[in-house]
Amino acid sequence: MRSLKKGPFVEERLLRKIEGKKPASVGVVKTWARRSDISPEMVGFTFGVHNGKSHIEVLVTEDMVGHKLGEFSPTRKFVRHGGKMQKEIDQQKKDAEIVAAQSAKASTTDTKGAGAAKK
Repeated sequence: MRSLKKGPFVEERLLRKIEGKKPASVGVVKTWARRSDISPEMVGFTFGVHNGKSHIEVLVTEDMVGHKLGEFSPTRKFVRHGGKMQKEIDQQKKDAEIVAAQSAKASTTDTKGAGAAKK
């Protein structure tokens, strides 16, 4: 959080890259400046924000003004919780969905066949 007296921090180099240009003509603007605030001049541009490994494309909208660029480029990859037990539970759910889909498909073909026999 930056004090109101100081104002928002926007990387000058980043502003120079987009100054006087249209969003369609520039393409993706690569940056490592995750700490930079998003200013109204940046709306419409696509930034490649570095997350420590690669650049993640962020399309800036009006709702993002005032936030930091780094907020939209997560640095950590979530690997789900669980282990062997969780895998078994997931497999059972998947099997149940497959059986339900097959039974639903079979019932729709039965009703179509019965309708054709009546005609």
